[in-house]
Amino acid sequence: MNTYLGIDVGTSGTKALLTDSRGAVVRTASAEYPLSTPKNGWAEQHPHLWRDAAARTIREILRGADAADIKCVGLTGQMHGLVALDKSGEVIRPALLWCDQRTAAECGEITAKIGAERLIELTANPALTGFTSPKILWLRNNEPENYAKIAKIMLPKDYIRWLLTGENASDLSDASGTGLLSVADRRWSPEVLRALDVPREWLGALYESPEITGRVSRLGAELTGLREGTPVAAGAGDNAAAAVGTGVTRDGEAFVTIGSSGVVFAHASEMRFDARGRVHTFCAAVPGEWHVMGVTLAAGLSLKWFRDNFAPDASYAELDRLAGTVPIGADGVTFLPYLNGERTPHLDPAARGAFLGLSSSHTRAHLARAVLEGVVYSLRDCYDVIRGTGADFAEITACGGGSVSPLWRQMLADALAVPVVTAQSAEGPALGAAILAAVGAGEYASVPEASAAIIRKNPSAAPDPAASARYAAAHAAYRGYYRR
Repeated sequence: MNTYLGIDVGTSGTKALLTDSRGAVVRTASAEYPLSTPKNGWAEQHPHLWRDAAARTIREILRGADAADIKCVGLTGQMHGLVALDKSGEVIRPALLWCDQRTAAECGEITAKIGAERLIELTANPALTGFTSPKILWLRNNEPENYAKIAKIMLPKDYIRWLLTGENASDLSDASGTGLLSVADRRWSPEVLRALDVPREWLGALYESPEITGRVSRLGAELTGLREGTPVAAGAGDNAAAAVGTGVTRDGEAFVTIGSSGVVFAHASEMRFDARGRVHTFCAAVPGEWHVMGVTLAAGLSLKWFRDNFAPDASYAELDRLAGTVPIGADGVTFLPYLNGERTPHLDPAARGAFLGLSSSHTRAHLARAVLEGVVYSLRDCYDVIRGTGADFAEITACGGGSVSPLWRQMLADALAVPVVTAQSAEGPALGAAILAAVGAGEYASVPEASAAIIRKNPSAAPDPAASARYAAAHAAYRGYYRR
């Protein structure tokens, strides 16, 4: 039996998933690890955590599967993280992650060197604190002794590729989030590299997502138990892989995810971008195509923060039930989910969260409802900017942990005024990585063909016009709070 392995190097843990040639999940395994926050606004992980988790989950998969049946491996994972290696291939310091906010000064430095408009022309995106390029400059400015050791730079999932194959390579979707890629031309930007004095030899070779980037080496086989010589596909950044794993691979298709962060993602066969840089335009996992993506930094993270600090005795299901007892608008309570700053639409790393409108009549149920609604309003902000680029869709697919909640799904449908569906498989990025591996191995002729053949959708949640009107008014008030 031909099987395909997807590996997802996430922020809270790594997941390995094995599918058959029709995309049916055969086995899964996962391993968690901590997030380090040495200072307010900082976020780091040591790449060895990912190495150990990937090795452990792959070996767990192989306890019930034959390594010889695995015809290709696909990779996905958290984007933007800076992994710096020295000339011997050793990790220099813990990786700076996508949610790290320490690089505001470096973003200003990049914008001053290249120019705000020119930077968007070159990379389709502004300089953002989460991106990789300002992290490189931060090392130069703040840890010159570590900067001087750099011989290779790679993204989180590509560090696993390096361990498996010995190849420094990346796919175009993940590379789009570095701030160093010419997204229109699908190559590293010589102008940006010169302006920032980043040597080209530090960066990996670039591939389309289903292309084969190398094969499992002897060292990779010893680490994981995979068969030496097994092909490894380029894979994709987590959201591009999630698009493949939820069936969003053609024009008119979109998804919204409520994970730790929140994303609204629309596929585009032609390049689209927002001139103000409020949403990301990245290369898609579909070769030669793109996607537009709005990001809110604390979606499911907001609910986790609320539960951990204010309702530690309650399960997520109990918070869902409590929120459902409160009407739209939470009786006047509004939550701003800017716990880690915000990207879309504000591009403001200094933004901070708040509960507004509290009175002595409000209860924990009101606050729970306000958190759910605040996240939905932040996703509505993303949705509105994406529609402003010319994207349009008849329905949207919900994924991520938050999509399990029927209440949250209905809120999305009502607030976005569009039907919301879910995929029958909730595996998302890991499944997308396995599908890309299957395409790379020749099991399918194209990414859209594979995704359409494998992904099935559940019935949709239709928007209620009366509820949509109430959410529209509440969203307008929510936006006013940020401006004030």
